[in-house]
Amino acid sequence: MNRTAPRGRLKRLVYLGAAVLVSSIVVAPASAAQAEAAPIPGVDEIVSSPNIKQIANDPKPDIFAAQDSFNSDLAFQGRYAYSGNYNGFTVYDISNPRDPKQAAAVLCPGSQNDVSVYGHLLFLGTDSPRSDDSCASTSAPAPVENRWEGIKVFDISNPRSPKYVASVKTDCGSHTQTLVPGKGWDKSVYVYVSSYDVFRNPPECAAPHDKISIVKVPLRNPAAAAVVAEPVLFPDGGYPGGPTGQSATAGCHDITAYPSKNIAAGACMGDGVLFDISKPAEPKVITSVRDTTNFAFWHSATFNNDGTKVVFTDELGGGGRATCNPTIGPNLGADAIYDIKGKGKKAKLEFRSYFKIPRENAATENCVAHNGSLIPVKGRDIMVQAWYQGGISVWDFTNSSKPKEIAYWERGPLSTTQLILGGSWSAYWYNGYIYSNDIQKGLDVLKVTDHRLGNAEWQRTWQFNAQTQSDYRHW
Repeated sequence: MNRTAPRGRLKRLVYLGAAVLVSSIVVAPASAAQAEAAPIPGVDEIVSSPNIKQIANDPKPDIFAAQDSFNSDLAFQGRYAYSGNYNGFTVYDISNPRDPKQAAAVLCPGSQNDVSVYGHLLFLGTDSPRSDDSCASTSAPAPVENRWEGIKVFDISNPRSPKYVASVKTDCGSHTQTLVPGKGWDKSVYVYVSSYDVFRNPPECAAPHDKISIVKVPLRNPAAAAVVAEPVLFPDGGYPGGPTGQSATAGCHDITAYPSKNIAAGACMGDGVLFDISKPAEPKVITSVRDTTNFAFWHSATFNNDGTKVVFTDELGGGGRATCNPTIGPNLGADAIYDIKGKGKKAKLEFRSYFKIPRENAATENCVAHNGSLIPVKGRDIMVQAWYQGGISVWDFTNSSKPKEIAYWERGPLSTTQLILGGSWSAYWYNGYIYSNDIQKGLDVLKVTDHRLGNAEWQRTWQFNAQTQSDYRHW
């Protein structure tokens, strides 16, 4: 969610989401699935389309079992999946996807602990003020002069025994991070650290906070990791916010890089942005777009494999509200598909359509567009996506103007009397399977059987970070 926002941020975004409802709504045609108005599943009841099924679930480790110990993002390397959690991370051995095994659980508190992996290194993002950079730190509410937020670096040469090797403090912490490999002889990885004023702690988080932090990590000496640039992406201040609750641009929430094409897409709360990253330490804004009618909070981005489209998500309500219902409608809290027209510095983003899951969710289910990834289908644009308690959707946007869902899987609400934060935070395709990090239920593994996916299940990659896209034709 933001991903998920801490309680204070949740409260603010819940209010924001409520305010957006009074804005003008462009109504999309109802799908057949909407017209059928399928009943909402019961508590923990699993429902799905016939072409997708759950093949495994592994609950959160005991040290993360508490309801407020939220699972967050996922990353993959070889036979291992790395699962972020607000209190650390879990390593799963997924050599048998039907029976994932917990290989390690690392206690290291600091929301939201999104994870990324590169080579023998794992990066853990801390976006809450801590007393220090250790894994034994405690919460340090503002104002505290020596509080710490930023990036922690672990050596995962032995995935079953990760070793903490370095930390880098960044202004305003690390809400999300994106890895961009160095070019040529540069044997480094650059970490684009996205952050914003979650806690509104001056001076480092005071608005305007229109920059990102770029951390250079020498692969042979990760202990020498350091901030090498803090580019201001919006020198004009970006979008100031809308009268009906649309978020102002104040840094970026998430950036997705496509290094082989030298581009990145930023979801920057009030702006959707296309970057030139041909020089990894010097990203440049090519163009940006705004949606002052239907988008409340530009949250994340996914390119198609050709790099000719971008799917942006709108996290209406910060991930803490029920927004998948007829009252909210089909365009708020949805995906927006943009075509990239032109090349280089002349490229522009052109809006084509919205996509939102067509199933109504209960008033006690937090549901909104969240994290997903492409499925490697030759000649088509198909992705899998998490919708919190709205479940997991597989959808086709080959025709940018007419996206359609081709598979879905979901659990019923955690409760019928109160909204408990839960559901799929991240749902990603990795080597033939869908892996979902459920905030409360742990790791789910799903299998899709559908002719439209072609030979996708046989495509293999050694490493996967959703925020660093690879051309799957070269897997």
